[in-house]
Amino acid sequence: MAHDAPRMTTSPTGLPLAAALNGVAPLLHLGVIRAQGEEAAKFLHGQLTNDFSLLGLSEARLAGFCSAKGRLLASFIGFKLAHDDILLVCSADLLPATLKRLSMFLLRAKAKLSDASAGFQLWGLAGDAVPAALPAAPWSKLDADGGQMVRLYPGAGVDRAMWVAPVDAPAPGGERLADAQWRWLEVMSGVATLSQPVVEAFVPQMLNLESVGGVNFKKGCYPGQEVVARSQFRGTLKRRAYVVQGDAAMTTGQEIFHVNDPSQPCGTVVEAAPHPEAGWSAIVSMQTSAAGGGRLHLAAADGPGLSLLPLPYPLLADI
Repeated sequence: MAHDAPRMTTSPTGLPLAAALNGVAPLLHLGVIRAQGEEAAKFLHGQLTNDFSLLGLSEARLAGFCSAKGRLLASFIGFKLAHDDILLVCSADLLPATLKRLSMFLLRAKAKLSDASAGFQLWGLAGDAVPAALPAAPWSKLDADGGQMVRLYPGAGVDRAMWVAPVDAPAPGGERLADAQWRWLEVMSGVATLSQPVVEAFVPQMLNLESVGGVNFKKGCYPGQEVVARSQFRGTLKRRAYVVQGDAAMTTGQEIFHVNDPSQPCGTVVEAAPHPEAGWSAIVSMQTSAAGGGRLHLAAADGPGLSLLPLPYPLLADI
């Protein structure tokens, strides 16, 4: 399938869309797990897909938490407040189950885990609200305004960052972005946040996690590690994440169909948001063969049509 150019590049004011999407948005759909103790980093290193033992204070990590079958139970943005104090930001609807499951593996580790969501505020910063002092590389981190600021992948060409601070810190200044606007920028970044409707639906590569810095193949074992490594190094990956757009509303967990095989779905909506002007955009995980040509449809073989957009980053296998 030919990659269609993104539509609707201007805002209702006539400004380029990227220029209109500047500001801050509270990230109320996210929560925070806190890991504290002298073995907190070592414990997380043995549970998640990324390296937390060597995590520095000026960087963050994207990481997944998998079942023994290599299926994602949660995805995180993690960083250290101190060498023995780590925050994991994840979808709030997954936090209780994730915290309970992680706690099962603590055993005698010198670490404790807690739901710290009530103690922190999380904000998304877009466009000119992202300070120039924050390094441009995704997952870089900066102490800023009494909190921690993490550089995210851009969405639709718009710079993005996440700011995490104690709940009593002053909120960041700037124009308010609507939640839907922030969610759309996240979708357009191509980096999905796993949520409840799609728990255990994907191995990390089905969300391109290894291509956006979320999997370290050189670290030691973690739950599902053998499955994740085998998916990467033995044979071709048959499912990947893509960005699509369409006129109809989309929701997480909806199925995607391809015109050449109308009897069964070829993919799943992972995250979706309305376009700031019209239509919807979504990250979908689907068969790579379905991205090669032919029409895509939402929810049914004769459902609303979808257009495939270019991925905003290269896939690891293509680098």
